[in-house]
Formats: sequence, structure tokens, C-alpha cells
Amino acid sequence: MAGLTVIVILTFLVILTIFLGVRIVPQGYKHVVQRLGKYHRTLNPGLNFVLPYLDAIAHKVITKDISMDIPTQEVITRDNAVIMTNALAFINVIDPQKAVYGVDDYRFAIVNLIQTSLRSIVGEMDLDDALSSREMIKSKLKAAISDDVSAWGIVVKTVEIQDIKPSPTMQQAMEKQASAERSRRAAITEAEGLKVAAILKAEGAKEAQIQEAEGKLEASRRDAEAKIIMAEASREAIKRVSDAIGERHLPAVYLLGERYVDAMKQLAASPNSKIIALPGDIVKSIQGILGGK
Repeated sequence: MAGLTVIVILTFLVILTIFLGVRIVPQGYKHVVQRLGKYHRTLNPGLNFVLPYLDAIAHKVITKDISMDIPTQEVITRDNAVIMTNALAFINVIDPQKAVYGVDDYRFAIVNLIQTSLRSIVGEMDLDDALSSREMIKSKLKAAISDDVSAWGIVVKTVEIQDIKPSPTMQQAMEKQASAERSRRAAITEAEGLKVAAILKAEGAKEAQIQEAEGKLEASRRDAEAKIIMAEASREAIKRVSDAIGERHLPAVYLLGERYVDAMKQLAASPNSKIIALPGDIVKSIQGILGGK
């Protein structure tokens, strides 16, 4: 029985020794080996052998690209505006030894480094530039952290700005400002419309006055021409009558007497006429008008 117990113990120790001496590393990982508490070597994916009892797997490091969510934080811009921003970083560990021994927690360190650099970059920009310059922020952020991260055996593949927007209080202020700006533009547009309408109205009135003046001028000209024509006609008629009458007053007396009688009739028909004075000798009166004796 004692011999069997020893055999079982030895068998167990052999199996344990083999188990401790053989290490299978999966693809996408690297294992950091310490020998007696000191870094010894790094195991690549596949079958590896180590010294049992002396070597120990201290760290298992992922060599695949690692995505890291950068929490949302408040950032104050150069013009004292508060914006909310977060990011997403992709890193790759190329030297596990530096990653595990160069910093206590490389994930935590990178997150804080990106947050700090992001605050610094955005803090040097105005609000409008920060909201519209994601690519520039991304480029500056990657350049700012690459040197520090490379000392830890890590490569920053890319840093994407997930969201960058004003804080809720700032959004309300911007909405009020935008509303005020729209109201101002509407007032300016309305004022310009009224100004144009007033100018057009004044121009229309001026044009109407010019046309009216031209119409009156044309009417006056035509009236003057008509009076001239009538005067010429009267002169010609008087001349012809004078040539026809000559020294004979009787026809002229007859014509003027007839006109005189018609005028008296019209004067008598007027409701305002009360007394009509007639000369005693109409013929002599007409002859006197003609200058006859």
C-alpha cells in the first residue's frame, strides 16, 4: 500500500509538472511570463513550454484592436461656452512587456489622457469652430496622445469624436439667440419691403404728377391754339363782313339788332332779372356802336 501511494503521488506530480510546463496561448493574445517574480519572456499564440514551478503567467494581454469608450465630459471653449463631448478610441498593444510594466493600468491611463487632451484642444477653440471641426480635433487629439502611448508599447489606430454638442443650458441660449436673429432679419426684411413700397409709391405719385402736368400743358397748348384759331377766324369774319358792308350800315344794323334782341330775351328769361332797361332808339344805338351817324 505504501508503494502504491508513492506511485500515485509521483504520477500526480509528473502530470502536474507537465501541465505547468506546457502553455497554449490562443490567437489574439500574448502571455507575459515571470520567473521568480521577474519578467522573463512573452509567449506568442500557440504551444509554448515554460519551467514548471519557476515560471508563471503573470499577465494575459489582448493583441487585437481594442475599442475604448471615452465618457462624455463638459468642456469650456475659448469663448466660455460649455459643450458636451465624448469619443471612441481604437488601440493595439504591440509590446505587452511595456504595456503591463510601463503603466499600472494602460486602459485607464489612455482614457484619462484622451479626456485631458480633448479638453485642452477644444479649450483653445471657439464654439462655432469646435462644433464644425471634428476632423481637425480628431487629428490633433491623435497626435497629442500618440507619443505618450507609444512609450507604453501601444499604438493608437484612430480616435473618433462620437458627439460634440452644446450643454442643455447653452442650447437654450443658442435657441433664444437664433430666434432673436430670425426676428431681427424678419424686421429688417419687413422694413426694406415698406421702404421699397414707399419709394415705388412716391415714384408712382411723381410719375402721375408729371403726366398730369404734361396733360395740363398739352390741354393749355391746345386751348391756346383753339383760341388763336378762333381769333383768326373772328378776325377773318370781321374783315369779310367789313369788306362786304363797306359804307352801308343798314345790314350791320339789322344783324346787330337781331343779336341785341336775342340777348334781351335771354336776359329777360333769367329768374334774377327784375328790371330790363331798353334804349329808346335801338337803331341809333347800334349805329353809334358802329360809329355811324
